[in-house]
Amino acid sequence: MLEITNYVFVLDANGKQLAPTKEQKAWFLIRKKRATLVSKYPMVIQLKKEIPDEQIYKDEICCGIDDGGLHVGISLVQKCKTKNKVVFKGTIEQRKDVKHLMEVRKGYRRYHRFHKRYRQARFNNRKSSKRKERIAPSILQKRQATIRVINQLNKWINITNYWLEDVAIDIRALTDDYKAYRWQYQQSNRLDENIRKAVILRDGCKCMECGKSNCKLEVHHIKPRRSNGSNTLGNLISLCKKCHQKTEGQEELYMNRYFSMLNSSDNKNLNYAQHVMIGKKWLREQLSKLGTLTLTTGGDTANKRIDWNIEKSHSNDAICITGLQPDTCNIKEWTIKPMRRQSKAKADNVLGINHRDLVEYTFRNGETHRGYVTALYPGQNAINFQSSTKHCKKVNAKKCKLIWKYSKIYWLANV
Repeated sequence: MLEITNYVFVLDANGKQLAPTKEQKAWFLIRKKRATLVSKYPMVIQLKKEIPDEQIYKDEICCGIDDGGLHVGISLVQKCKTKNKVVFKGTIEQRKDVKHLMEVRKGYRRYHRFHKRYRQARFNNRKSSKRKERIAPSILQKRQATIRVINQLNKWINITNYWLEDVAIDIRALTDDYKAYRWQYQQSNRLDENIRKAVILRDGCKCMECGKSNCKLEVHHIKPRRSNGSNTLGNLISLCKKCHQKTEGQEELYMNRYFSMLNSSDNKNLNYAQHVMIGKKWLREQLSKLGTLTLTTGGDTANKRIDWNIEKSHSNDAICITGLQPDTCNIKEWTIKPMRRQSKAKADNVLGINHRDLVEYTFRNGETHRGYVTALYPGQNAINFQSSTKHCKKVNAKKCKLIWKYSKIYWLANV
């Protein structure tokens, strides 16, 4: 088994970024009281002496970013004279609950406004949502999360340039199973611009279940909306009122048969593909402000990964994006989760353990889990915490070992 190396970020007494060092040397400097521990996850130490500018490393630090709608790979590669060294790699896990939370908030506001005294309707009071180049909050927060992580890394190491994979996904090719030619992008891929009419025309103006044609037809979602079914032509079918009522609450029983009738499917979730495409300009502008930005393509990344014999993962792709062939990729990998800015915890702490702290607990069967606290129960002296493999609920806080107190970002080591 290959030995996994862990590099440590180093600061001098004035907070200037120095060259990273190995973990063993960092703990040696702490034991000799020549440095203090700033952060344990990831490990950052600060020397007790000032380092002159002429002695600070001049090596180039490249930051590779493998942008994605659900996961973002990030790496830091140090360009040295003899060999390139990967000093950090990790995967940012993006939030998926923002759209749901905004819909809940929308319902609360609508209910509140409905129960207030009557006020004359205002039809142009949504200026913020109509402004030019606006990005939806559910997508913008993903871009901001990436910048938050990079800004934090910039405080620990001097990143000189950034490499970003220019993602180009053809949504029309995914939906139609072929790449459209220039003028075909301007043509609709259905018989009518109204989705309901298009479905009825495609089905020959008859119920696809019983065959009735002289009745009022309704359009049915084969994969229901509550299961994230799409509002596309392949997920809709024409049914009469009686057949439509028959499927209510048990749509899953009819899914396979209806999909086979139409020779279609709804297993192509395009949400994350669209999220990657939207907001690219904003992300590029923010990265350009931090340093030199270079764009690459997915084909170049795949070719380098194959040529260098590197295993495919989000973080390893980020290494290949930098264009610097590393001597090894066997370094500690991190899972990064930017925190919500406001904590919803109703209790301050339980036996000194706060919300979002890193704890460790051993169950009676001998299993040991480590994760961050998600809920506190002061009256029961119990906590919930989320590990990489299990959501541990209402464990005894007295038997939990407090490992670290996070701030703003979770840095979880993959062991």
